[in-house]
Amino acid sequence: MKKLLLLIPVLFMLSCKQKAADSADGKKLNKYAQQYVTLGLTIGQYDNNFVDAYYGPDSLKPKEISDKADFPRDSILASINELMNAVKVVGDDADIDSNKTRATWMYNQLLAFSRRVRLITGDERSFDEESRELFGVAAPAYGEENFKAELDKLDSLLPGKGNVNDRFQKLANKFIIPKNKLDTVFKAAIAEARKRTISHLKLPSAESLTLELVNDKPWNGYNWYKGNYKSEVQINTDIKIFIDRAIDVGSHESYPGHHVYNMMLEKNLYHDRGWVEVSLYPLFSPQSLIAEGSANFGIEMVFPGDEKVKFAKNVLLPMAGLDTAGADTYFKALAIKNQLNYARNEAARGLINDTMSPSKARSYLRKYCLMNDETADKSISFIKKYRSYVINYNYGQDLIKNYIERNGGSTKNPQKRWELFTHLLSNPVNPADLVKK
Repeated sequence: MKKLLLLIPVLFMLSCKQKAADSADGKKLNKYAQQYVTLGLTIGQYDNNFVDAYYGPDSLKPKEISDKADFPRDSILASINELMNAVKVVGDDADIDSNKTRATWMYNQLLAFSRRVRLITGDERSFDEESRELFGVAAPAYGEENFKAELDKLDSLLPGKGNVNDRFQKLANKFIIPKNKLDTVFKAAIAEARKRTISHLKLPSAESLTLELVNDKPWNGYNWYKGNYKSEVQINTDIKIFIDRAIDVGSHESYPGHHVYNMMLEKNLYHDRGWVEVSLYPLFSPQSLIAEGSANFGIEMVFPGDEKVKFAKNVLLPMAGLDTAGADTYFKALAIKNQLNYARNEAARGLINDTMSPSKARSYLRKYCLMNDETADKSISFIKKYRSYVINYNYGQDLIKNYIERNGGSTKNPQKRWELFTHLLSNPVNPADLVKK
């Protein structure tokens, strides 16, 4: 009798999923999802940066286009608009919540399709308008006075006297990972992040990732998700890599970051529910705010409190052949520096809105983000290519953190914290739903 009672909720949940998929609305959404995928892959043939990952059926791939210079902008926009209208009708009329959620998610993703197509054909908008259409939200703007207050805190913490950036760089330069140690240190950081992740999350048994050191890229690290629970993680070695970046970038790209996020979606939505739309990951879409925000917040999930500095001092610094002296001060300085990262948004806002020249943006990043010259130049290169995408890292992280904590996932309740975090990784989430009403 007890076993029978335990089975009832499971059977009920399975029947609900089956009911949603088999309903008239569910069948319509399945058809529209196939159109969504083919449309996204078609845009990707003209925009090499659009499709971040695809692991769906080959049958949905469009015919290879020979003349990619002749972009059929108007016909693609018309197809997007037609599909948006069809999906909206289903969502508005749906009786089953999962169908309504699914339709809303696709609609918002398609809105981003439209903005991206317009953007790459020269129809630009302001920073906030662009980010709202591409990523579902607009990040708050901050004036220089906000950043000056954080710089004052650093001024009182850092050793020595004089320019805050110079003193921070002097301290940080003690913790640069030697080039010949990068592979070893990153693999150790990723292995530790994985060990901590699987103590809270059950991952597919077939999952794996590979690590490659690369150069000449506009980003610090990248996860190329291949489907079937496999990822290729690349780390850019163009610039100096500090010990904290091994933990941050390693976790962000792997566990519980992008690798885990993509796997959870593939398993729970694509395989278990048959939602083919999830097999396509369009980079310029609301999905990226969830992906980047959860990947950044995931660092805090696996290295809460002072766990990051402990791991760096006890494992990574000795492994890299670096002295641990000054590490506590360095990580305290980093915690303050992280409060300055919205300054990068303001540099991007200025560049996109034409209110800030590249040279002024460079100085702004050096002054308020405490970047050295090469990192500031790399950041401007990133902004030129990815534009308002920068909001996904900081505002995305804050939205996810605040959502989890106001719903009971405080640091004092790690079980609830992981439960909420896992839910966000495993379901279609619209960024606007994370904003506190």
